[in-house]
Amino acid sequence: MLSVDPQLPILERMVRAVEKVRDRLLRATAALETAGVHYAVIGGNAVAAWVATVAESAVRNTQDVDILLDRAEFERAKPALEAAGFVYQNVFGVDLFLDGPDAHPRDAVHVIFGREKVRPHYDAPAPDPREAEPFPQGMRVLALAALVRMKLTSFRLKDRMHLVDLIEIGLLGEKDLDALPPKLAARLKELLENPEG
Repeated sequence: MLSVDPQLPILERMVRAVEKVRDRLLRATAALETAGVHYAVIGGNAVAAWVATVAESAVRNTQDVDILLDRAEFERAKPALEAAGFVYQNVFGVDLFLDGPDAHPRDAVHVIFGREKVRPHYDAPAPDPREAEPFPQGMRVLALAALVRMKLTSFRLKDRMHLVDLIEIGLLGEKDLDALPPKLAARLKELLENPEG
């Protein structure tokens, strides 16, 4: 079990947890921007950024900071992130940057490589990090269509929850079915017809 300060009120702990993820995200993206590395914010933070463009009250917090990089630029990204206080490790085949030398892998920036399969059994590779759009505070977020393809490809429980968030605020719907490969379109159709699973 993780240790927490028992003197700190629960609400304060909740706020601090969100702020730590936000700080980690902003430090990582600022470091990559400064180094001129192509990247895109993906995962829960990317979904939250897109959701926030429509409905702030629908934003779901996430503990993960996931970044899409080009493998050819990794050797430039690594020293940039290390200069920002992150510590590189490869944990069970996952490249990540711990938020300090004593950090838990949960408190890290997780790297996914663009144009490569995240898992061998996935039907499609991850998008190109250049499929990113500029967002406020100098952050580059994966374009919505590419993010939806990633979420439909992995289709884990949290991916389905993120997709339902996008559906519920109108950023994703039947209008998007025709642009998807058949297998991904079938998954989206399933969610549109039964969002509660």
